[in-house]
Amino acid sequence: MNGLLHTVLKRIVKTGNLSVTDSKLITSRYGDGSGAHIHIKFNTAHAERAIAFDPELKLGQCYMDGELDVVEGDIYGLLQLVFENTGPTAATQPWMKALSFARRSLRRLQQMNTIMRSSRNIKSHYDLSGALYDLFLDPDKQYSCAYFETPEATLAEAQLAKKRHIAAKLLINEGDKLLDIGCGWGGLGLYMAKFLKADVTGVTLSEEQHAIANQRAAQDNLSHSAKFELKDYRHLTDSYDRISSVGMFEHVGVGHFAEYFQHVARLLKKDGVFLLHSIGRSDGPGVTNPFIRHHIFPGGYIPALSEVLPHIEKAGLIVTDIEILRLHYAETLKAWREAFMARRDEAKALYDERFCRMWEFYLAGSESAFRWQDMMVFHIQIAHRQESVPLTRNYIEAEEKRLRRLDSKRASANTENRNHAFTQNERKLSHTPCESV
Repeated sequence: MNGLLHTVLKRIVKTGNLSVTDSKLITSRYGDGSGAHIHIKFNTAHAERAIAFDPELKLGQCYMDGELDVVEGDIYGLLQLVFENTGPTAATQPWMKALSFARRSLRRLQQMNTIMRSSRNIKSHYDLSGALYDLFLDPDKQYSCAYFETPEATLAEAQLAKKRHIAAKLLINEGDKLLDIGCGWGGLGLYMAKFLKADVTGVTLSEEQHAIANQRAAQDNLSHSAKFELKDYRHLTDSYDRISSVGMFEHVGVGHFAEYFQHVARLLKKDGVFLLHSIGRSDGPGVTNPFIRHHIFPGGYIPALSEVLPHIEKAGLIVTDIEILRLHYAETLKAWREAFMARRDEAKALYDERFCRMWEFYLAGSESAFRWQDMMVFHIQIAHRQESVPLTRNYIEAEEKRLRRLDSKRASANTENRNHAFTQNERKLSHTPCESV
């Protein structure tokens, strides 16, 4: 085995049960033998050297390219073993820390998300086949952190709860003009139009999402109140009573935070409310994981609150509420990962084995980040005026209860309609003459 890799593994893996077969087919054991057995096999000497020097980038790349296989266990189990030994800090050796410092020095350049570059970055991920996302997302195609009100909640229930939670914080009145920055496939905007009677405008840079969102609005007879545009939020000129941004801020880039909140301040009416839902870091400013930056979200960055709040203040806006969702995204990603793996063959038919390995690593690595690497999700409620929201937070729970009742009524009505249609069909069948055999 590569000597540097052996030294790193021996120094890091103190607990757990790891077997490593090198490219010469020699197997070594690491850890104290506790826990599930993880066995990995290096197929090339190059992978041994590369991972020893730069594991943050090369572990995922070598797995994706077939230079590394997991013989027993899976990638998620391997990452769990690593992070439970290293803690939140992945860079454990001096040269790894130097690489991390160099990447941090370049982050503004890597996150220079001009309007043209932002469009290109978004298309590289969100314009993948809609059939791919259907394999693992909930039926409403929510591609952001769900809100698990109970541990037993299904993914679909938790995503519905997320929409209720956001809607409650926005204090939407019937007829309010609502802007959804980064609207995805339209699920949140359609919910606001249907249940809150809001006049919704959603913007996205993904052609795939734009087409599907408008198609869904037409199918639900909501085209008059929910419109989705293929447009950068920086090009908008109207003003809005309410603004939401869910899972989009991660694509803004640290050098554009000031610009982002200046546009929010311009677009939000003086008595308006804005809700920002974003992944965040609880351990302070950092750098985008290089595998994620290279292969999944180019131009993306997960911010710390300490990097965000000063720009809100400088834009003349007021923070009226902050909530931290800790393990909700870990549970969301677990559901996505398990669903993707259950339908992996279908994903492979859409793309190829290399793509499937890349997404396995992406989903497993992302879940690991929320369980062991100090990642979380934050909600920041923002306004121009402090009196734009009630004095206490009781209104959030009260509005969620009201929306939950509406959701239940809709579910009951849908069940009754299905049962009625089934009964009518049975009646028709009972009056249909049978053919003789």
